[in-house]
Amino acid sequence: MIKKLLPAQAFRKLAVLYADMQSRYAEHAQALDLSCDGCPQNCCTSFFQHHTRIEWAYLLHGLSELPAERRAEYEERARLYVRDATAALTRGERPAIMCPLNDEGRCGAYAHRLMICRLHGVPNRLRYPDGRAVDFPGCFRSQELCAAADSFPVLDRTALYTRLMELEVQFVGPRQIRTLPRVDLTLAEMIVQGNPKL
Repeated sequence: MIKKLLPAQAFRKLAVLYADMQSRYAEHAQALDLSCDGCPQNCCTSFFQHHTRIEWAYLLHGLSELPAERRAEYEERARLYVRDATAALTRGERPAIMCPLNDEGRCGAYAHRLMICRLHGVPNRLRYPDGRAVDFPGCFRSQELCAAADSFPVLDRTALYTRLMELEVQFVGPRQIRTLPRVDLTLAEMIVQGNPKL
């Protein structure tokens, strides 16, 4: 029987999973000779949507530990992001807006950043229970490196994602997970909306 975890317990397990993600990413980036140094683009302008309440809550937990003035600045940036992204989507455009947590190229909540922020750069694959597999090419620099290579490693994030979903069930609760609406939010929307309802 799956037991619901207290937030502190769930966050400790998520931190371990994030460390494993970081390790896997570093291995693949090194194999590709991929580095963000001197990159003319910034992945923090990518329009990422996130899907778990545990990551949402962990992000806000990290922000709650920041000085009030800094947190208020991030919250204001998040409101502006949501406004501008909504306007872009209304025009039929995919938003390309700087993440509200980006401080001159550095993440203001680096230890609490979400899964896609950790794994985006390298080519990666997600396998679904029905046998389908979806490949993600990684950032533009990764794509250039892969195009010039005879072969390249692909990070299979299925096991990492499975662990994340198991933690999600333990965090939300096995009964509640069936009745709550699906999460499909940008990081900025998570900040604006506040802690997820469980």
